[in-house]
Amino acid sequence: MTTHTSPTGITVRKATPADGPAVLNLVEGLARYEKLAPPDPAAQQRLLSDMFAVRPRIDAYLGECDGAPAGYAFVFETYSSFLALPTLYLEDIFVLPEYRGRKLGYFLFRHLAEEALRRGCGRMEWTVLDWNTPAIDFYRRLGATHMREWQLFRMVRTDLESLLSTGA
Repeated sequence: MTTHTSPTGITVRKATPADGPAVLNLVEGLARYEKLAPPDPAAQQRLLSDMFAVRPRIDAYLGECDGAPAGYAFVFETYSSFLALPTLYLEDIFVLPEYRGRKLGYFLFRHLAEEALRRGCGRMEWTVLDWNTPAIDFYRRLGATHMREWQLFRMVRTDLESLLSTGA
């Protein structure tokens, strides 16, 4: 397991089961930032189970400032049929407001870029909310390309059940 520590007291490492409460606290911080309801207790349990299973569905990385949990990132692999390579998909990256401006987000993102290359990924992808201009500006400064021609579509569980029940 690779851990990176910067001279400014920032550490980025893969989360362990002992980090579960800190990770959940950070997820709640993201929910507050995005003005969304945080995961309920059952969802929190599923999140931790999926994160720390024998075969995890997601990988969690914890960013710490001077030993305090201050940010996190969740990633998982998808696959590009045209590249014939995996893609590292960044589901969440978040830094608590009181730790912003210390480059924790930058170090988290760099750690993920290194992880993508270590895994042999052909690319890394993510989505960002259109109102989140600080994040959009951050990604542009890092050299990311906004894929304007791609439109995100989603079906939630009830949509999936409805599709399957119609027989269409």
